[in-house]
Amino acid sequence: MTGRYRVIFWDLDQTLLNFDRSMDYAIQAVFQQFGLAIDDDIVARYDAINTSYWKRLELGEITKEELKTGRFRTLFEELGISHVLPEEIAAVYQKELGSVFFFMDGAEELVKKLRSMGYCQYVVTNGVNATQGNKMKLSGLDRVMDGVFVSELMGYPKPMKEYFDACFAALPGVERETCILVGDSLTSDMRGANNAGIAACWFNPKKRAKDVDVWTDYEICRLEEVLRILEEDV
Repeated sequence: MTGRYRVIFWDLDQTLLNFDRSMDYAIQAVFQQFGLAIDDDIVARYDAINTSYWKRLELGEITKEELKTGRFRTLFEELGISHVLPEEIAAVYQKELGSVFFFMDGAEELVKKLRSMGYCQYVVTNGVNATQGNKMKLSGLDRVMDGVFVSELMGYPKPMKEYFDACFAALPGVERETCILVGDSLTSDMRGANNAGIAACWFNPKKRAKDVDVWTDYEICRLEEVLRILEEDV
């Protein structure tokens, strides 16, 4: 290691693991299990509702439990579904979501390489603890990462400063100037890095325009670009 950074905080969903593919699998599976009709429009509508609920969680407006059932309650109200309880389908959905994983391009090779190079790596996630734990084990990331910080266990969601303060409280001796956070979300990951006082690396494979007022130190389209940042930033 020759650069400034020694510790890498990774977002999990849609950064290291392809959440979109897992979500599509899980929502299709649970609708079929409950005998509910589903098509691409319903999947897209669920995705939009789900995103809105996660934004509310980031702002501290709702709890994780309210998110897990509320998104299905909202969807069912729109679809006119009343014979299936949101609580029922939410529990099965989380189980299905944690039963599969798909790596983002280059992610598995990169984190293994960084481990061999001596970097400390941690996952920082707002996801549901049991679901994230299953995906970490299935993917083998639990054997590569030095630790996982799940917001519901930390007491606060990303991007709150208190969440990252709790992370660093569990990492005595780690200096924030040696840390970098890599993630795809401007509101959760990049704002979280800003609140934590650490470097922010925006993973932006679709080359989206920045529509949120947050600071990003770096922007990458491919995960392997992290290597250049780590090696060149002396």
